[in-house]
Amino acid sequence: MIIEPRLVKLTTRTEVDVRRTIPHAKLRRIGAWVFVDHFGPTEQVDGMTVAAHPHTGLQTVTWLVDGLIDHRDSLGTAQNVTPGSLNLMTAGSGVSHSERSLPGPESLHAVQLWIALPESVRSMRPTFEHVETLPTAMFGDHVARIFVGQWGEAASPATVFSPLVGAEVSVGPSGTIPLDSTWEYGILNISGSMSANGADVPLNSLWYSPVGASKLTLNGSGTAIIIGGEPFAEKILMWWNFIARTHEEIEEMRMAWNLHTYPPIADRVGGWIPAPEMPNVTLTAR
Repeated sequence: MIIEPRLVKLTTRTEVDVRRTIPHAKLRRIGAWVFVDHFGPTEQVDGMTVAAHPHTGLQTVTWLVDGLIDHRDSLGTAQNVTPGSLNLMTAGSGVSHSERSLPGPESLHAVQLWIALPESVRSMRPTFEHVETLPTAMFGDHVARIFVGQWGEAASPATVFSPLVGAEVSVGPSGTIPLDSTWEYGILNISGSMSANGADVPLNSLWYSPVGASKLTLNGSGTAIIIGGEPFAEKILMWWNFIARTHEEIEEMRMAWNLHTYPPIADRVGGWIPAPEMPNVTLTAR
C-alpha cells in the first residue's frame, strides 16, 4: 500500500511545506509510530519557527538530514540537532518545547516522528536525550543508520518503550533487508528513486508492509526513512499534540496548557501556540 502525503501548515510563522503521511485514513500507525512529518529540502534555511507547544503521552523523534535546528523545552534543555544526530523527547505526563531552524547550512531537510507510549509509562516524568553516535548496518548495497530501536546486531542507545526500529537508509542499487515477520514496516522515500519488493515508492510517499513479510528487496538510489515495529495493541486517542485514552483526559490536557501550567521556556522564539477548541463530538480511542 502506498500512502501519498498531504501538505500541512504547522504555524503561520513557518515558511516550509510539511508533508504528512501518518496518521492517514488508510493507515493510522505502524507499530508504535503514530506520526510522520517530512519537510524539505528547501533553501529556506531559517524558515521554520515553531513557538512553544505541549506534548503528552508520546515521544518525539527529530531526525535531521540537512540543516541546523535549535530545540528548547520546559525541562531546561537547549540543544541543537545536526545531521546524523538524534533528538528524542519523551513527553510522558507533559512537556513543552519550541523549535527553530538556524541559518548557515545550505538547506533544511528533516523528518519529525512520534511514538505512542504504552499505558505503563505514558504518565512518566518527561525526559530529553541527545545522541551523537549511532550504529550502522549493511544490507547488500544499502547502509542503514539506526536512530532508535534495533536492527539485527545494531542497536541505538536511545530509550524506547516498545519493540520498534527507526533508521535512515542510504539506498543502493540492490540488496535484501531482513524483516521481523511479526512486525509491520513503512518506507518513506525522502530523496531519489526506489522500489520496495518490486513496487515503486514515489518521492515523499510512504510504502507500507503489513505483518507477515520476512524480507525486503530494496532497489534504487537515494535516501529512505524506514520505520517498523510490533503492532501497537492499545487503543489510543490522539488529538492535536496529545495522546490519551479518553475524551476527558484530552480536555484536561488542553485546559492545563491553555492555563499556562507548564514551566516557561527560555528561547529566542517567544510566544506560545494555544490549543484549539475541542470538537463538538465525543472523541473515542481506537
